Parts: sequence; C-alpha cells; structure tokens
Amino acid sequence: MKLVSLVSGGIDSPVASYIMSQVGADIVLLHMDNGQYCDGKDHDKVIRLSKQLETITGKEFPVYVAKHEPNQDAIKQKCDYGYQCVMCKRIMQHVAREFAKKNNCTGIIMGDSLGQVASQTLRNIRAEGQELDFPIIRPLIGMDKQEIINIANKIGTYELSIIPTTGCSAVPAKPITEAKPEKIIQLQARLDFNDLITASVESAIRIH
Repeated sequence: MKLVSLVSGGIDSPVASYIMSQVGADIVLLHMDNGQYCDGKDHDKVIRLSKQLETITGKEFPVYVAKHEPNQDAIKQKCDYGYQCVMCKRIMQHVAREFAKKNNCTGIIMGDSLGQVASQTLRNIRAEGQELDFPIIRPLIGMDKQEIINIANKIGTYELSIIPTTGCSAVPAKPITEAKPEKIIQLQARLDFNDLITASVESAIRIH
C-alpha cells in the first residue's frame, strides 16, 4: 500500500502520516506551496518533519512540492471569498489524486480532525470531496487536539510543527462552515479547474 499524504507543516498531517506508516503504508509527502500567501518557511519544516518521521519509523518519507499559489489566486479572483478554504481543499484533493495516480499511490492521507477548523466541519468535508472518486484516509478524524499533540510529542514532530510561520494569508475573516455541495460545483465551473490541477501536478518536484 502506497499513499500520498497532503502535509502542511502543521501538527496534524505528520501524525496522520505516521499512523498510516505504522499499519504498513509507504508514504509520499506532498506539500502545496502557497507562494505569496505564506512566508516560505514551510518547505524547511516539511523536510525536517520528513527526516524525523524517517528516524522514528526507519522508513523513507520522500517530499514533493507542488505550486498552489495560482490556485489560490484563481479562487480569490473568481469564487465567493467565504469559500476560499473549502475550494482550496477541493483543489488540493484533486491535485493529490492526480499526483497519486502518476506515482502509483492508491489513496490520499489528510490530517483532518472533525470540527477542528472551519474547513473540517462535516458539511465542508462532504462538499470538498464530492465526485472525487478516490480514497481519502483521515486517521485523526475522531481525535481531539490534545490526543494528536500527545502523539506528535511521542514521535518527535511536535516541536518542529510549532516553529512559528505566518500561516496562510488567503484565509478569509469568516470562512464558510456549512458549504453546500451544489455551490461548490457552481464555483468550480467559474475556474479553469482541470488546467489548474494539471499545472500543479506537473509542477511537483522532489525536494527530499
């Protein structure tokens, strides 16, 4: 079993990657580069997190980076602002799916924990993933934050994950928490969706 893990540099996605590696999966880490919407430190964090996961598991965790700034730009320009995070997650899932197929992976790992942030409400998760037709594994979905932090401390990723960064500046002041599936499809139609996905996948390069 080979899986692609969408990894942000935060606390959750490295823990999700670790859990799946412990049940036999080979993991490829995919980091979406937000460009101007972040401060650029996340690349280094993801590499350091990968090395720590390799140390604790004895397995390889290759890291790829794909361009995501053009996707954020397109969403910001053409979609309702409150839907920025939901549409961002939708595009990332589609990029991860195509990247997975290209690299012989059979599923996607995400660090979602139900209700932890706006994009992780049950309605938003449903709306983001509709029509994806590809397995998404969410090993943290029923955990609270402290449980996740406890595992991160145990495996040595917590201190790396909390290294300060500016975070994503594309996040709206009031992100939608109850996205409507039909609205997602309407917004997607405003974008050159397939072209954005293809460009991101083709931009992916290995950095570790």
